[in-house]
Amino acid sequence: MEYTSGASSWGKAFRRAAVGLVPRRSTQRRGGWSVGVPLIALAAGLLFTTTATTAGGTALREDRRPQITQVINDRREQVAASERRAAELRQQTEQQATAVAGSDVPIARQRERVGLGLAGAGFTALHGPGLTVELNDAPRLNDSSRPGNPSNDDLVVHQGDVQAVVNAMWAGGAEAMSIMNVRVLSTSAVRCVGNTLLLDGRVYSPPFKITAIGDPAALQRALAGDAGVREFKDAVLHYQLGYRETVESKATVPAYDGSSALRSAKVPAE
Repeated sequence: MEYTSGASSWGKAFRRAAVGLVPRRSTQRRGGWSVGVPLIALAAGLLFTTTATTAGGTALREDRRPQITQVINDRREQVAASERRAAELRQQTEQQATAVAGSDVPIARQRERVGLGLAGAGFTALHGPGLTVELNDAPRLNDSSRPGNPSNDDLVVHQGDVQAVVNAMWAGGAEAMSIMNVRVLSTSAVRCVGNTLLLDGRVYSPPFKITAIGDPAALQRALAGDAGVREFKDAVLHYQLGYRETVESKATVPAYDGSSALRSAKVPAE
């Protein structure tokens, strides 16, 4: 052991103490988590704050399907009530026009003229022989029991299938037609929403029934010769969709009871 004395020994002691007080740089690099954890905590805090502000004391993940169902049912009731009111007003107008026509010759002539075109326009019910075609979705079965591993689209009736039947029966000489007991006019549009049918603002579920008045044999020949109908019949064989033709000795096609408003019209040349 070495002994020192004087100023040199005290100088060494002070230098060692100063070195002990100076912070030393760590030789190990700080890990990524030491930086990431505070950032994650800050982001989580911002997320919780935003969620609480948006919710405003309500449950954001509350199932609102019952509310939507109630809104749809309420709208359907309103539409049904409006249709009933419209039918009552049309009946009142008809009664008043009939009463006036009894004493006004020009009005009586105009009513007679309009009456001649009602049948052709679809505003009177028609009866006679015809054909009914029924289209239906495939039954709910295990997909492994079906050949070809079909998709859901292969197992339902589509808008094009309904239109193919309608167009074929018009081509076969149909005099009048109805879909789901709703009269089909030149302004009628067939739309499918999922596996449901939308016609004149009303929604119908399968099976879809299409009735036409005309020669049943001619209608059947037109259906047999239509490419779209043949394609659907092939799907019937492969995927067990439903297709049935029924000959009607006395079919009934109701009168059109919807809106008769037209945005534009053109008189055909004679």
